[in-house]
Amino acid sequence: MRRSTLWVCALAAIATLGCDKVKPIVDSIKQKLPGHKTPATAVHPAADTTKALATAPTKGQPGAPPVQHPKPPVVVSSVPVEDKPYSSQDTGTVDPGMAERDVYSQWGPPMDVRRMGEFTYIFYPNGCERTCGTADVVILQNDKVVDAIVRWDGHHYSGQSSSPVSTPAGGRKPTP
Repeated sequence: MRRSTLWVCALAAIATLGCDKVKPIVDSIKQKLPGHKTPATAVHPAADTTKALATAPTKGQPGAPPVQHPKPPVVVSSVPVEDKPYSSQDTGTVDPGMAERDVYSQWGPPMDVRRMGEFTYIFYPNGCERTCGTADVVILQNDKVVDAIVRWDGHHYSGQSSSPVSTPAGGRKPTP
């Protein structure tokens, strides 16, 4: 056995060591095994173990009900993602090395900003969120622009984007 399996078995044994409900369950399982003999001196109290077995079935035990797992939450959006025409007075070119405030001065207020560690992701609408799969995104590292994904004609990035060329609405890749 692997060490992790041994640790899990040891922890399970310790966790159930003083439990009053475990012994009757183990005894009832042992009685069902072929070749098991109950010692004549041992007196077992008549305990109703059907409820305990129904709530804690052991894997592979015949007649045990299937384990019911909770269902994951259903995410229901009140507004479906649709491509809506987008136009803005805030147009311009974002350059590598620009600060976050410089991006705002070029493209105006974003629709969302997310931060993770030293990275900042600034999201702008582009009118093709559904067909493009993403909004326009400016990626900053330590408050300096390092990349951008741009789909709207009014947004431009002067650096080399890591994003491939956008796919037209028909689903065909553009020819170079």
